[in-house]
Amino acid sequence: MADQIPDDSILVKNARLAVKLELQKKRALGQPIVRFDPKTREIYMENPDGSITPMGSAAEQGRYSERLN
Repeated sequence: MADQIPDDSILVKNARLAVKLELQKKRALGQPIVRFDPKTREIYMENPDGSITPMGSAAEQGRYSERLN
C-alpha cells in the first residue's frame, strides 16, 4: 500500500506550502521577489525597500506555427 500515488490535492497543497515558505525566507533575508501579474501580464521585481522594478511582459499565447512567422 505504500507505493500508491498520492492524490493531486496533496501535491498541490505541498507545492503551495513550499512557495509560501520560500517567499518568507526571501523576505527574512532581504532578497528581491519576482512576481507576475496575470491581469496585465507584466513581470516585476519587488525589492526589499518596497520599490518595484519592471522586468518585462509575458509573450502572447497562440499556436506555435503562428508565432514562427
